[in-house]
Amino acid sequence: MSFELETASVASESLRRVAIDPVSRVEGHGKVTLLLDENNKVHQVRLHIVEFRGFERFIQGRPYWEVPVMVQRLCGICPVSHHLAASKALDVIVGAKQLTPTAEKMRRLMHYGQILQSHALHFFHLSSPDLLFGFDSEVAQRNIVGVAAKYPDIAKQGILLRKYGQEVIRLTAGKRVHGTGSVPGGVNRSLTGAERQELLKDSYQMIAWSREAVKIIKELHQQNPALYDQFGSFRSHFMGLVAPNGDLDLYHGGLRAKNAEGQILFDHVDYQTYDRLITEEVKPWSYMKFPYLTQLGPEQGWYRVGPLARVQTCDHIPTPFAEHERRELAAYAGSEPMHASLGYHWARMIEMLFAAEMIKELLHDDDIEGSDLLVTGQRQREGVGVIEAPRGTLFHHYQVDENDLVTMANLIVSTTNNNHAMNTAVREVAKKYLDGQQITEGLLNHIEVAIRAYDPCLSCATHALGKMPLEVVLLDAQGRELDRQYKA
Repeated sequence: MSFELETASVASESLRRVAIDPVSRVEGHGKVTLLLDENNKVHQVRLHIVEFRGFERFIQGRPYWEVPVMVQRLCGICPVSHHLAASKALDVIVGAKQLTPTAEKMRRLMHYGQILQSHALHFFHLSSPDLLFGFDSEVAQRNIVGVAAKYPDIAKQGILLRKYGQEVIRLTAGKRVHGTGSVPGGVNRSLTGAERQELLKDSYQMIAWSREAVKIIKELHQQNPALYDQFGSFRSHFMGLVAPNGDLDLYHGGLRAKNAEGQILFDHVDYQTYDRLITEEVKPWSYMKFPYLTQLGPEQGWYRVGPLARVQTCDHIPTPFAEHERRELAAYAGSEPMHASLGYHWARMIEMLFAAEMIKELLHDDDIEGSDLLVTGQRQREGVGVIEAPRGTLFHHYQVDENDLVTMANLIVSTTNNNHAMNTAVREVAKKYLDGQQITEGLLNHIEVAIRAYDPCLSCATHALGKMPLEVVLLDAQGRELDRQYKA
């Protein structure tokens, strides 16, 4: 992580611009800019997404059956989420109102493998250095290599949890990255008995390690509530999918939103009508849109999605260990939902545990060795697919013409849904920790910690090709250059 300071003229004041460019330990490229006066008082903080994504245009004119494979190229970290969301949208278009038991359970198994590997990657590889060593600890230690050196068991568990999730994906999708297992109307494969047993034998260890991961983050909250309960804390609405009975369901369900007090704003809404609920606002300083709940307007209607939203929006988690931990989090939060950004890590580990339990449960189900894989029905011209990706609610919306070619595509990815929240988080953290202080790398890392709590996938939110050279220039208040470094 590097930063630059330069003078700028804003509203007739002499302000310095501090840029964190690029934000580190996240998927994709973004930067944060701060405007400070001569006393280091914070005047403005913004998260800029500097990539441009054109996938909605790339897809137009392609045969619809290519889409579930094409859209995975948005990202190498969460391709399964796009693969499944697109497949669900195209299920509607091919008239597959109800998948076969084998198809639905194979898709769910694939999805839980994705949740497991992605949550493990983020927590252990990207965020644990901050959590275990401290936000302003020595930068040379604050990385996964430092974690492996000081906490080898934790690092090993993180690596093996992710490896197991990737193996679940390989056997359900055909490849660990950019597989082809899900198709419009179902799937193109099921598990063999040998594959099933191979996954099953390690599933109990994955549950045990996931329980230990929940314990790590829960104890961090309990040991330092002044930090974990207040860091990047702000009130917001929450949104996510829930099952018909209110259970947590990361694959399918209706849309539910709660306000900052935990009261329901809407419930079990059919996501085929999402465009009546959500408006996407555009701002000139970022390629990423700012969605909000239309009924509440842009100022009051923004919301958060992802693990902290889902765990607190559902009524119950349908696996025993994860449900116990959900209740622990709810009891800790008290009468209202938890609003601290670092609470995302706690909820994320609860979801990883849920995914591990669900994988074990599905592997005990004989349907995943079935041979009835596809269904079709009455053809439609339009379909919406929604899934709870690791980072939050993911929308895929397509229209298809009489020649089977895509004529319209709209994607609202998880990170886009959290865009306003991430900007709010970095602003709150900057005002609390940087306002009036001498700017250091450790203090600026606090802003990155706030962003990383949301596990943003900036490659999904926007997309571009090209190099990202980094030039760091340090200027004093009079514009004199103090230092300069360049990294290609």
